[in-house]
Amino acid sequence: MSDKFDYFVIFAEMRTGSNFLEANLNAFDDITCYGEAFNPHFIGYPNKSEILGVTQAMRDADPAQLIQSICKEQGVLGGFRLFSDHDPRAIEHCLNDLRCAKIILTRNPVDCYISWKIAQATGQWKLTNVKRRKDSKITFDRIEFEKYFSKLQSFQIQLLNQLQSQGQAAFYVTYEDLQSLDVVNGLARYLGVESKLDALDTSLKRQNPGLLQDKVSNYADMERALSGQDTFNLSRTPNFEPRRGPAVPGFITGATTPLLYMPVRSGPEKAVTQWLAALDGVETGGLPTKLSQKQVRQWKRRNKLHRSFTVLRHPVRRAHAAFCDKILSGGPDSYADIRKTLKNFYKLPIPGGKPDESYDRDAHRAAFIGFLEFLQANLLGQTNIRIDAHWSTQTAVLQGMAQFSTPDVVIREEEMQDVLSRLTVTVGREDAIPAIPVLADDTPVPLDEIYDAKIETLVRGIYQRDYLMFGFGRWK
Repeated sequence: MSDKFDYFVIFAEMRTGSNFLEANLNAFDDITCYGEAFNPHFIGYPNKSEILGVTQAMRDADPAQLIQSICKEQGVLGGFRLFSDHDPRAIEHCLNDLRCAKIILTRNPVDCYISWKIAQATGQWKLTNVKRRKDSKITFDRIEFEKYFSKLQSFQIQLLNQLQSQGQAAFYVTYEDLQSLDVVNGLARYLGVESKLDALDTSLKRQNPGLLQDKVSNYADMERALSGQDTFNLSRTPNFEPRRGPAVPGFITGATTPLLYMPVRSGPEKAVTQWLAALDGVETGGLPTKLSQKQVRQWKRRNKLHRSFTVLRHPVRRAHAAFCDKILSGGPDSYADIRKTLKNFYKLPIPGGKPDESYDRDAHRAAFIGFLEFLQANLLGQTNIRIDAHWSTQTAVLQGMAQFSTPDVVIREEEMQDVLSRLTVTVGREDAIPAIPVLADDTPVPLDEIYDAKIETLVRGIYQRDYLMFGFGRWK
């Protein structure tokens, strides 16, 4: 039970992620959220008739009675969700109560509107299994949206002004923040709760994670209607990846040459590592790695003319490498548990063991396409499998690196020889520079034999951010 507050309220609207936030708050042992406790049409949830012994009729007669019952619940901090169209008496009571913790959840109004329209069209308001997702395109109605936006804006202004006038502060959280475990645990600390979550509740899935133009039949009309308003950031690429750390232990330095390699997983790591070892005449095992941040900083101080670099790989080739190395091979470095889940639950058409002679080109293409379809849902946060560094976007990987240090040079795989040769000269190595080793892909079927327009289109849809940010074209 919190000493700071007697109860809490989540001020939100439909389609802002309030169900997801409630599910994660309920994951704390000492927090209980009672749903839409003051929805005019039901109490808490559509199938409930009372909350803590207070019926809907009792609540409607005296809203404070239900709030008092929630405050008196022993051993937990109770709360509920309040929307702008809920009982105004309850809204006023909560805003004026200094012992009520205020959480204000917001989302881009255009996203809210489109999600609301799709939910109306499909009748699907929650999603727990991505295989049961219903899809629909909506027609943007300018007048309807303006009324919708005006309502949202008016409620936010009401909340802001009333809290300001009473000298109160709220905990603001956005739809995107809900994917951050640190933010959710920080919210619990704000509420005065000592416990922490080790992971987020992922039972609820995003229902409409794609691009806006894929959800709106008259997207051009919507753009014109909203032209001049940069508020809604219509051209953005959706990003539902968790923030990545810098992954410093994976960095590799030269044995004597002051070069620091910051690898992107499923990139040309083996080739670059072998080149770096050959540069200093050592085996790959002689290259310093698994360093801490402190050790890398010390290395940089000792090597004042150091240079750092990373190497990008085309998304098609990188996805294929991740599939072959981490899923298909079944080897000691593969992800056995994920492989099993993909085969059994996601019906990925891969052999039970290591591919044999019966695993031909057609089988490999079908399996890779199945993996890409999984990636499409995975990177949009619609699966219960982690977004692994081997198939996360390269944009997210570089953003993670930047939390510690940005690389001096970002190199394309096909340009490695020329760029690395020039980079080596800048750190004082003017002797013969070894060639980048050309390594054969350890795959049962080469990518060249299965690549086609369908695979390119699938990968482009999955890695939109990388294609946009790094200007990738077709693989072949």
